[in-house]
Amino acid sequence: MDNKPGNQGPQRGYPQRRGPQQKEKDPYVINERIRAREVRLVGDNVEAGIYSIHDALKMAEEKGLDLIEISPNAAPPVCKILDYQKFLYQQKKRLKEQKAKSTKVVVKEIRFGPQTDDHDYNFKLKHAQGFLKEGAKVKAYVFFRGRSILFKEQGEVLLLRFANDLEELGKLEQMPVLEGKRMTIMLSPKKK
Repeated sequence: MDNKPGNQGPQRGYPQRRGPQQKEKDPYVINERIRAREVRLVGDNVEAGIYSIHDALKMAEEKGLDLIEISPNAAPPVCKILDYQKFLYQQKKRLKEQKAKSTKVVVKEIRFGPQTDDHDYNFKLKHAQGFLKEGAKVKAYVFFRGRSILFKEQGEVLLLRFANDLEELGKLEQMPVLEGKRMTIMLSPKKK
């Protein structure tokens, strides 16, 4: 075996070579990388229609812009003539706006025992009222331990009373359901 530094393979501290398949891929195919013979051009700055790839590239070059393949699965592929960096910026901006518009549903859980006393019940009821006012959903459940499963009816009555007391702030999404050792209900805030 040679002890030359070049023959020992990758060593600690030295970066690995990256192959062409490991390079980051552009989300869109542009300019000369478009492989179709014909493309359908759309957009504001061009007359819509089907053009040969040569003509489309020539039009983009004359305007100093890029030919961007928008819909590669169409026959022929749909392209636009735009500034590629500006196009990517607008796409990121649009995604960010969509993300901001989507609302995240927060679910708060409240746990009871089958024989919860009034003081505990009222304390948890106040918390649930606060959660519903904030716009969060409330998942209330009675947890049965050991032989307390014999008090299923008590747990159901407790959850229905809880839903009834919160009727002004939230609506009941599901009636009490027994899942294993838990009986649950779900309340969602009422729209204002």
